[in-house]
Order: sequence, then C-alpha cells, then structure tokens
Amino acid sequence: MLDQVENRVADWDSVPQRHRESLIKAGEAALSQPWSVILASDYRTYCEKGDRAGFEALYFARRLMLNDLVLAERLEGGGRFLDAIIDGIVLICEESGWQLPAHNSYERGGARLPLPDPFDPVVDLFAAETAAILTTALQLLSPQLDAVSPAIARRIFDEVDRRVFKPYLARHFWWMGHGAERMNNWTAWITQNVLLATFALPTSQELRHAVLDKALASLDAFLKDYAEDGACEEGVVYYRHAALCLFGSMTMLDCAAPGVFSSLWREPKIRNMAEYILHMHVAGGHYFNFADSSAVVEPCGVREFLFGKAVGSEQLAAFAAGDFQRCETPLMPKEWNLWYRVQAVTLANYLDACRPPQLPVPRGDIFYPGIGLFIARDDIYALAVKGGNNGESHNHNDVGSVTLYKRGQPLLIDIGVETYTAKTFSPRRYEIWTMQSAFHNLPSFAGVMQADGAQFGARDLAFAFEDAEARISMDIAGAYPSEAGLRSYRRRVVLKRGRCVEIHDDHDGDQAAVLSLMVLVEPVLTPQGLRLGDLADIQLAGAGPPLIEPIVITDARLRQSWPQQVFRVLVPLAGPALKLTII
Repeated sequence: MLDQVENRVADWDSVPQRHRESLIKAGEAALSQPWSVILASDYRTYCEKGDRAGFEALYFARRLMLNDLVLAERLEGGGRFLDAIIDGIVLICEESGWQLPAHNSYERGGARLPLPDPFDPVVDLFAAETAAILTTALQLLSPQLDAVSPAIARRIFDEVDRRVFKPYLARHFWWMGHGAERMNNWTAWITQNVLLATFALPTSQELRHAVLDKALASLDAFLKDYAEDGACEEGVVYYRHAALCLFGSMTMLDCAAPGVFSSLWREPKIRNMAEYILHMHVAGGHYFNFADSSAVVEPCGVREFLFGKAVGSEQLAAFAAGDFQRCETPLMPKEWNLWYRVQAVTLANYLDACRPPQLPVPRGDIFYPGIGLFIARDDIYALAVKGGNNGESHNHNDVGSVTLYKRGQPLLIDIGVETYTAKTFSPRRYEIWTMQSAFHNLPSFAGVMQADGAQFGARDLAFAFEDAEARISMDIAGAYPSEAGLRSYRRRVVLKRGRCVEIHDDHDGDQAAVLSLMVLVEPVLTPQGLRLGDLADIQLAGAGPPLIEPIVITDARLRQSWPQQVFRVLVPLAGPALKLTII
C-alpha cells in the first residue's frame, strides 16, 4: 500500500548521497541514545500540574528515535540498526496507552483521566499516529523483522487492532462527526492515519469496508465546516494537520479504490484548501498567523508539493519545491509521522532536481468570507485584517485585529500562542495573555476586552480591492460584552498602494478607549506619534499620550518566532475618532 501511495518517481536507490549520509548519521546518533523511560507519574503530571511538555518529550522521543533507526536501516540494509528498532517497536507496543494525557478522555471536553486504561483505549491524534508509525516501519522492514521473529509483525497488528481498529469501530469519538457538531483538524488527521494502518496492514475485507464507511462519513463531517474558499480557521500551523491530512486521506482512498475518488481532486473547494498556505505566506518563514498559529512556520515541502500536483496547482508545487530546496532540513528530522518522512526521502532526488519557476508571489489580494479574513499587498506592505467571530476552533479573541509587514519585516504583529498546557484547552483559556484582545492590535474599554464565543463577532463588514487602494471596514462592537459600554466601534483599514497604511477607528461608547499595538521594534515617541527604528513611522491623530510597555518573551514556543522582547503600545483615544497613518 505504501509503495502505491508514493509518487512514481520515488526511488530508495536514488536518494541523494548527502541525504543518505545524513539519515544514516541520524540513525547512528539514535543508536547511541537510551530509550526514554516513561513512568506512571510522568503520565499523571498533566492532571496534577497541567504540564504537557514533560510527558510529551519522553513520548515523542521514542517515536523520533524509531523513525531515525528505521530510515537508516532501510537505506543501509546491513542489519546494524535492527536490534534497536525491535527494542523501540516492542517498547511502544508495551506502553499502557498511546493517547496523550491531555487527550485521555472519552468525551469532547470531558475530564482527563490520570492514567490510561489499557482495556478501554482512547483513539486520539497520537494513538492513530503511533499506529501509522508502526505500520510504516513494518512495511519498510517486513522481511528483516520476520527473519528475526514473525512475532514482531503479529505484535504490531495485534496492538493496532486492539488500540485503534476495535475502538474506532465500536465507539463514537467526538472527532468522527455527528450532525451539525463542528469538527476540526482532529477529524482529518486521525482519519488519515487510521486509513493508512487499515490498508497497509493485512486486514480483512470486512474490516476495511467497515473502516471505510466510517472514515468517509468523518471526512464529510470535516469538509462541511470548511467554507468553499478553503480557509483554515485554525491558522497556518493547523493547515498541515487539516487540509494536508485531508490530502493524505484522499491519497489513501485513491489507492484503495483507484478511480473512484479521482474527480474530487478537481473540486474548486479542494484546490482552495490546498492553496490557502500560499496566500498566508508573507516572506521567508513568516506567515500571517492568527488562532493557535506561530508567525514563523516550518518551510513547505513534499506534502504541499504533492497536494499542489494533485489539484493542478503548479504555483503551490513550485512554491513547495523551492522551499524544499532552500530548507536546511528538508527530510523533516523532527517529524513524528514516518510516512511523511518516507515521502520526503523517496522524492528527495526528484525535488532536488526540480527547476521550479522563480518563487511565485501569492496572488496579492484575497478575501476569505468563511472566516472574514482580508489580505492585501503591494510592493511594500503585506496587510491582513481578521473579521469573523470569537467562536472559531483554536480561537484567540482577535476580531478586527490587524497584522502588518513592511518589506517582509514584522511591523504590527500577532504574538501567537504559548506552549500548550492544561489551561490552554480549559475554561480558563482566556486568562492566558496571548489569547486576549488586549494583546492584539485592538482597543479595550476601561479594561474590558473582547469575549469568547461565536456570538461575539464583527458586523457590517465591507471590503474592496482597487488599483489605488484596498480597504476593509467593520463594526467590532459586537465582539465585546455589554460591560464595554459600546454602541459601535467602526474600524476601517486602508492600504494606499505604494504609500502607506491607514487605520481609522470611530468610537461610540460610554467607556474610555485605549488601543493596543503589538510591535517587534522598540518604539520611540515623536511629536507626530511613534517611530519604529528604520522600519516605519506611525502618525497618530486623535490620540492621547502613548504608553510603551516591554514584554519579555520566555516561552519556548513564542521564542521560535520572536526575540526575547517585544513591545505593546497603549494609545488612548482622545475623542471619538483615532487615525493611524503607517509610513
């Protein structure tokens, strides 16, 4: 099955020498490392302290080591990695549960249990991912493993059957879809990996039919919550777990039933989903980010390339091939999913040899009505304004927020999301500062910020893209609770092409308004407003004296995008109207 899924140009024997050497070196490094020890107390730490990172470091270390060992053995073929591979396979098979502590619940949003129940497995993202890893390892090294003991293959099958296939068919997990209930990346991500295990292992036709029926219903449930425009409401990071996992699922279906699903690749919605990542790209590794996404994202690569080819988007394929060639680590050494790595390794020679056209500039202006996202560009500025509502998946309270780059440099920023903890997906989510509107480019009213929930959103939104300018306006008063004392707060953002960006805010309310601006460059007060080094000047009209607050960034996830310090500027409105001119 995996051989069928790989592109026809894929060839293990043609893996470039530099990639071959790096993969074998990674396998050798894994040989010198001990396998992580996971204790029951490590699992319980999530429930007791809210910490995810400690357990997950131990859990994923095993899978990354196994991946490195398997790829090295598949390339070298001498057997020197085999003992360690078997140790890793058996160690993972003997884990009490494959689900993460943060996902150890049988209901959506239900209480997390302190320990996994081996007699009642939970199929979460990483239980399904583990099934895919073990399945892929077996597919790559089946003869070698059988030569040591046929019990290894039987053990993999039995554990995948017990932990994934049986509960998948016997239970209804929330991510499978039910009526109008909203789905997210979990649906496509898990379904892809269940399909991979189902069709790559020696399963019965009866099981395959049963899984297929359920998987198709889940994918339909997933697609119903995507607008025709293809925008991922969860942001650019989750594009890879949502749209790209839909692509993986469709690839599996194509191989399982050749020709049956081929027409889907021509659907405009599927192509829109594929090309979303292009429109979100700003420059280098920077992307427009909202929701639980980072501003700096790993380069595109083989999956985006194959998705582009599948839907006929040469622009996406060229973009991904260019990223692959420029990436220092195109074979994804930190990737947990072994199938993704196999695709990258076996297509490396082809992608290295690709001569894509000059890296394409995304198509400039676009509006995504499904999430109210406005993007406009010229040769100087890249501007995004977020409408929508505060009830979206992985939501931050950011209705009306503005993100702006100048000549590819961050100017008005969306800070992103910190390292996940138990609090991140709890009723206390919006106590986290990165989720709050006061730490986006938005106003507060006597300290009252936006509220979460689908009922809190933008209204009266209008936009236009013209040769001289691009503009969007909306009333964001509806994103705030009644305590904000608002009748209206109309925000109008204008890109005057080649000249400047203007933000016009008109406030009709009972409380004092203060606008927050999140910036990367340390601001200096000027008679006209603010100067951000050599990057930009922000002229203020209708403002009181601004206050500049440094924010120290210590969180590891935030530091992937930002330096040790960013800045928040608090700009009080001196009257009912405030105008910012950014030059």
